[in-house]
Amino acid sequence: MSKSFWKDLEKHVMTGISYMIPVVIAGAVLMAISRIGASAFGISDIWDAKWATNSNAIIQFLHTDDGWGGLALGLMFPIISGFIAYSIADKGGIAPGMVAGVLVANMNAGFLGALASGLIAGYTAKFMFDHIHLPEAMNSVVPVFLVPVLGSLITLILIQYVVGGPFAALNSGLASWLKSMTGANKVLLAAIVGGMVGFDLGGPVNKAAVTTAMALLTSGVYDPNTAAQVAIIIPPIGLGIATMINKKKFTPELNEAGKASFVMGLIGVSEGAIPFAIESPLKVIPINVIGSALGSAIAVGLGAVNKAPISGFYGWFAVNNWPVYILGIFVGSAFVTCATLLVRKDAKVEDTPETTIDESQDVDFSEEEWES
Repeated sequence: MSKSFWKDLEKHVMTGISYMIPVVIAGAVLMAISRIGASAFGISDIWDAKWATNSNAIIQFLHTDDGWGGLALGLMFPIISGFIAYSIADKGGIAPGMVAGVLVANMNAGFLGALASGLIAGYTAKFMFDHIHLPEAMNSVVPVFLVPVLGSLITLILIQYVVGGPFAALNSGLASWLKSMTGANKVLLAAIVGGMVGFDLGGPVNKAAVTTAMALLTSGVYDPNTAAQVAIIIPPIGLGIATMINKKKFTPELNEAGKASFVMGLIGVSEGAIPFAIESPLKVIPINVIGSALGSAIAVGLGAVNKAPISGFYGWFAVNNWPVYILGIFVGSAFVTCATLLVRKDAKVEDTPETTIDESQDVDFSEEEWES
């Protein structure tokens, strides 16, 4: 297959992910609010039915899987599936994609199943638009009736009887294997996922680790996601802090990039560290990998559990055992900061050439020359 096909495929998948992220953020932040509220009201067990009927019941609805936070997160698969299909076939792909996404969620086919359903729905709808030609007076029937109905039917049949089963089995098998990991194996897995995420800052290795971690969330496997979400923010935060501590180690351009990098790290965008990796890859990439692996291993090894694919600061309090989670971020970021400052020399800033006058020479202007 041509390179253009794979580029288009990546574009369609990233479109779906970009539309999914706000929904995930909404669910995660609602859960974070519930945790803060529970602490404020002194509620130790957020699922305790004893307080579900009193004035604090809103906290439970914000948090539980059946509540408002869970409701938002439950839209994850329909949204990503629908908008992958939208990227391929425009508006005609949305209905088949979203309906197929709901089926994927019900079959426990996981994140990979949602990606597959969006692609199937999108290309099915596109095929129908390209090959169904009706008289001009009936053209409106195609996008309003034929594509949504037939597209949904074809996609659902393929998911139910062809694609969904293998994806569900793969998802369940991988989930069982990862759940069986304990102790050193668990920490090693977290370090590997974290190192992959920190390696190319949004590139293919990063995406492979993050996508796999997200694929396991709905199966109740949270350690890979916890590791990935910690690792995403360590390089940009660590490098941003390094520029704040010692500006002399960086060029003016990198000092400006450091401010943006720190903010982007806080909101969960690893690409903020890319300018540093481009400027000095042999130094920056190994430091990012080690710092990300270290932070992820600490967070997972000490019992932090992040159940949502969200890394920004607005989701930190939704994490089980969040102080340990933040500790992992702090240690990993501190390593990146310290190691970066140790390996870098002061930046050479070229002076702007200026016209100077040799004071050793007498310069005498006559009154007429001065006025001219």
